[in-house]
Amino acid sequence: MHLYRSGMPLAILAEWLGHENLETTLIYAYADTEMKRKAIEKASKDNVLKNDEKVAIWEDNEDILSKLCGLT
Repeated sequence: MHLYRSGMPLAILAEWLGHENLETTLIYAYADTEMKRKAIEKASKDNVLKNDEKVAIWEDNEDILSKLCGLT
């Protein structure tokens, strides 16, 4: 998990651990809340603000929020 959280791609981590199947690695390697937050910030770096307000684009979007919380 430390390597994955530090940015190592899951496929490389699985290979490094000697797993034939990526599903084996997924048993214990998962994206935690902090990783999801950083990914959203990175992906939406230029789109975080709307209408010149300091409001995150996901703030009023129930679909995004439910996906982030793992509800869908």
